[in-house]
Amino acid sequence: MHIDRIASLTPYRDINEILVQLASGLAGALGERLVGFYLTGSLTYGNFDLGSSDIDYLVVLEKQLGESQRSALKDLHKTIGARYLTWRDRIEGSYITRTMLASVLPPEQGRPYVNGGAFWDPDPPYGNEWLLNLYVLRECGIALIGPEPSALIVPVSIDDVREASKRDLFEEWLPKANDSTAFEDSHIQAYVTLTLCRILHRAANDGVASKRAASIWVKERYGEPWRSLVERAEAWSHGKDMGSNTEVRDFIRFTAQQLER
Repeated sequence: MHIDRIASLTPYRDINEILVQLASGLAGALGERLVGFYLTGSLTYGNFDLGSSDIDYLVVLEKQLGESQRSALKDLHKTIGARYLTWRDRIEGSYITRTMLASVLPPEQGRPYVNGGAFWDPDPPYGNEWLLNLYVLRECGIALIGPEPSALIVPVSIDDVREASKRDLFEEWLPKANDSTAFEDSHIQAYVTLTLCRILHRAANDGVASKRAASIWVKERYGEPWRSLVERAEAWSHGKDMGSNTEVRDFIRFTAQQLER
């Protein structure tokens, strides 16, 4: 995609400027290692929220990052974060190799991952979200550099996506439902609530649905007491107190019961 098109890709001037700087910086830092740079997340499938959504992206590499490339990317994100303070902690991206895309199974090795304003150390591995991310990227991802996602990613079955969502619920969230400290942070409360909405929606519907679309469906399908919780999650933005620790843990248990039916 030409830089001029990236500069007008979204309705948000500052986000477009960030994408342009990322595209230019990635091309310069990675050279022939760079296979593709892809926009994903809510900017590609709808319901992006300026108060709570992140800028999500994926970079596909011909081979793993060397230390010089990693250092250049850290400097790139530091520069962008200093220039756009609103988005400094809300740019989320992963750097994977082309060979990882050959399988729907999560890669065993970790991947360079930036979130919260910095690269994580050590590189975190993917879990069940790997298959979910592949599905969304193939269906909705936007190629800013490189071939279309469908040219790199094997087809992903919606049934496999549903199973991955179910595993994510039972392996990641349900074990924490009895831990009163696991969901004290309001950001986590909102994220988990809307993620559970997508899990419930995905269990009964095909295709990619935004968290907002899934939350509307859950409110209509299940009503109270979950309507009030979901509405607080929808209205949450960075810096607000959602105050829903107990309800979120109850919602996790409810979702597990629904998927066990």
